[in-house]
Amino acid sequence: MARPLWTGSLSFGLVNVPVALYSAVGDLDLHFHQLHEKDTARIDTRRFCEQEDKEIPLEEIGHAYDLDGGKTVIVTDEDLEAVAPRKTRTIDIEAFVDLAEIDPVYFDHPYFLAPTGDSEGPRRAYQLLVEAMRRSDGVALGRFVMRTKEYLVAIQVRDDRLALTTMRFADEIRSTSGIDTGGKKPSKQQLDQAVALVEALSTDWDPSAWKDCYRARLEDVVDRKRKGKRISAPKQEKEPAPAPDLMAALERSLAAAKGKPTAGSDGGGLAALSRDELYERAQKEDVPGRSSMSKDELVDALGS
Repeated sequence: MARPLWTGSLSFGLVNVPVALYSAVGDLDLHFHQLHEKDTARIDTRRFCEQEDKEIPLEEIGHAYDLDGGKTVIVTDEDLEAVAPRKTRTIDIEAFVDLAEIDPVYFDHPYFLAPTGDSEGPRRAYQLLVEAMRRSDGVALGRFVMRTKEYLVAIQVRDDRLALTTMRFADEIRSTSGIDTGGKKPSKQQLDQAVALVEALSTDWDPSAWKDCYRARLEDVVDRKRKGKRISAPKQEKEPAPAPDLMAALERSLAAAKGKPTAGSDGGGLAALSRDELYERAQKEDVPGRSSMSKDELVDALGS
């Protein structure tokens, strides 16, 4: 059973529902320890004073904030405690909005909210909120404090449960001013071809179809090292140059997406796949030496 990260109450008007917060995602990344290459001993990270050249205990470490012009402001633990958010055990729902109105850039980390306790009253209140939000198809906005930070959160229904997502505040989102837009608009013919290519590549969203190819390659390297095999880095592929003829490139791309052979293409076969996709196929087929192969070498190995 998963352990809750936070417990408290979800406040909806005068209704308070006891809830527990669980992370909705798992960390599947491979984590490595740092070693001394000479003797494979673990590396220990310590804090040293650059002036006295000695290790400093945690209780003697302060905080500093750099200002413009090279000046520094010293901030004590007492200063930080003075502005710390009031520690509460409540998620306060303040408003409801349509999900379509929220730009995805504001969403941060997902969690689940589950009812706590065995008493029937709070569990009925939890289900009441689930059904009310499902019927309204809205998203609840609120705030709560976890550890030492106050979060803006969005709450919605997912899989018959309440899902909570922490959000970024408006001033955390950077302005797009100063970011190049690419210049003048394309011609109608180019736009029509590009739209046709988008439509040809459009499909239903299936999250299980998208794999973490880097993690798969890393797991493969660890497994091969465990078996005593030698690992060689693949040849670095050159960055593709911009297409000299945009219309011709769009036409070839569209034909490949539709599976039609054209001059200069292989009909949307192996060469149309990315190296990550080729590597995944090579891993399933247990192609030897796949981790050190370039994209062209993977195409040759899989096509033979």
